[in-house]
Amino acid sequence: MRAIVLSQFGPPSELVPADVPDPVPGPGQVVVAVEAASITFVETQVRSGRPPHPSMSPTLPIVPGNGVGGVVAAVGPDVDASWTGRRVVTTTGGSGGYAERVAVRAEDLIEVPAGLALRDATALLADGRTALALMDAAAIHAGETVLVEAAAGGVGTLLVQLARNAGATVVAAAGGSRKLALAAELGADVVADYTTADWAERVQAQAGHVDVIFDGVGGAVGLAAFGLLRDGGRYCTFGMASGEFARISDEAAASRGITLLRGVPVSPERMRGLSRRALDAAASGTLRPVIGQTFPLSAAADAHAAIESRATVGKTLLLV
Repeated sequence: MRAIVLSQFGPPSELVPADVPDPVPGPGQVVVAVEAASITFVETQVRSGRPPHPSMSPTLPIVPGNGVGGVVAAVGPDVDASWTGRRVVTTTGGSGGYAERVAVRAEDLIEVPAGLALRDATALLADGRTALALMDAAAIHAGETVLVEAAAGGVGTLLVQLARNAGATVVAAAGGSRKLALAAELGADVVADYTTADWAERVQAQAGHVDVIFDGVGGAVGLAAFGLLRDGGRYCTFGMASGEFARISDEAAASRGITLLRGVPVSPERMRGLSRRALDAAASGTLRPVIGQTFPLSAAADAHAAIESRATVGKTLLLV
């Protein structure tokens, strides 16, 4: 089968199409014929050799990709045969997703609800559970003001919608007019271009202090956002698109009664439950995944380059 192989860390061009052996399902496994593979920003950092944490650096060579959607093509000897032919999304356990087929644990399978497109389900697999976990942790109340950074990204576009659905006033921060227009379309009440020097001052003039921040950028942007937070507010980190987390000390937060939520650890079982919630919300029409761009499997390098150039909006998928 065809797959994308990373043999050494470096630029996107290190993602090379190759022929690799077809996977065979072992005990407790199934093989999924992949139709769409998710790409995350973290995967671009891992590929470059600069993961958010050293423990995330894999042993090479590897077929990247941690989330796929497709149809179950074969099952292992101890797996319910009725899975065969069903539309599913699933984690791969950390690798193997950028391929025509992948062997995964049967217990990780999530069946796609009827009426929901497989591409939409794939877009929601990781980003949907992340956004819902953040919303649960932040415990937003109707009438609060919520600032979403990286509001035009895969997670950010979902947070904008979820915060709006919760009755919050939503401030969306993103880079450039195209991304701001998307955030406004999704329901943001105020939009701000964080590539401008005075973006935080403009937010304060239009929305005042905010109750909750979802920080997907970090660095100087995250630090400026922290200054907008009301005393007693909640600051939730979910990404570091700038290359570093915002340097906010526990002491600075405590002095203002601010709760810092640096990541939301969840068990594998809860992760599956959160993903199912996201798929059900999309199937019912209350949550819309934004697939901003797709690339053929063979163009995985182009997909990574587009994400790194900040040229993408919403979710980026590889199509097989």
